[in-house]
Amino acid sequence: MPVVRLFAQAREAAGTATDVVAGDTVAAVLDHARERWGEGFSAVLGTCGVWVNGEPAELTDAVGADDEVAVLPPVSGG
Repeated sequence: MPVVRLFAQAREAAGTATDVVAGDTVAAVLDHARERWGEGFSAVLGTCGVWVNGEPAELTDAVGADDEVAVLPPVSGG
């Protein structure tokens, strides 16, 4: 199963920085993550970017057991 890494508000909403989540596509992984971590996580997820193995990902992208799915909320800086 893919490893999901969560950052900033996504980590806070889920209550964890990393977990293993089932799914064979990015969409399936995120659906399982929403079920696991609830409405607070789902709300944050809507503003996040998703990357697989360090590359921007589409919901239809396939993922495997050795992949890392990162959920990155928007950042600001100055």
